[in-house]
Amino acid sequence: MSQKRRSVADEPHLVVRSSVSDHLDGQEIAEHRHDGHQLVHVLSGLMTVRTPAGAWLAPPTWAVWVPARSRHSIRFTGRSALRTLYLRPGVGGYGECRALMVTPLLRELVVRATELGMLDERVPGEAAIAAVIVGELPVDTRGVDVPGAEPADAPTSTQAGRYGDGPSAFTLPEPETPLMTKVATMLVDGATLATIANRLDLGARTLERRFSEETGMTPGRWRRQRMLLRGLERIAEGATVAAASEVAGYESPSAFVAAFRTTFGTTPGAYFQ
Repeated sequence: MSQKRRSVADEPHLVVRSSVSDHLDGQEIAEHRHDGHQLVHVLSGLMTVRTPAGAWLAPPTWAVWVPARSRHSIRFTGRSALRTLYLRPGVGGYGECRALMVTPLLRELVVRATELGMLDERVPGEAAIAAVIVGELPVDTRGVDVPGAEPADAPTSTQAGRYGDGPSAFTLPEPETPLMTKVATMLVDGATLATIANRLDLGARTLERRFSEETGMTPGRWRRQRMLLRGLERIAEGATVAAASEVAGYESPSAFVAAFRTTFGTTPGAYFQ
């Protein structure tokens, strides 16, 4: 579908803008930022959105919310079809990046919005699409100035379970200080907490407490999360479950599949179907 031409006079009325691009495995979009909020989504493949605060992975069933003016870069694993919505700053605005589950309805709304290019609040049909998009986002990001949108209600139990307040399985918070960043690197390299504490001349409990304060995760949980996400990346690249389990540090494919199912809700083989 051809997109309408817009003029400078239309700018104040554009509630949602969009962009479409396709990327090869390993391609990256360098660090940048936008004036509006972003809902970043891939129809296929896998993306990693990285900011100074952490990294968020998102397969086709998830998206990443990036607040206005947040510096971020994007890396793609596998052939990826990127679809991004840019929401006007006054429309909602969760204050931090986070991974969001994409409902089938939201996925179709993203596709429709990118087909139209931009959503104009003066056009009833486009204003309605914008309102439903906002309604499908977590309660934290709902705005009140989208034409036709209802004020946000308290989250239902389904919404609370779907979005939650803690980090999702696709989130990997980054340590804040150089010392804890070094700890994270050593964890990924396979060093035990006792070994790291000894090398850095820190008490194990002190190290664990400081790492947890900066990331919101214990060192052990952070490492498991990082290794599972590494396995997910290998699956997106087309690797076998056996190869992914080895990269993720599991002794057997069955152990990896069990951990994967517990964390992501499905098996590796079914994830990208």
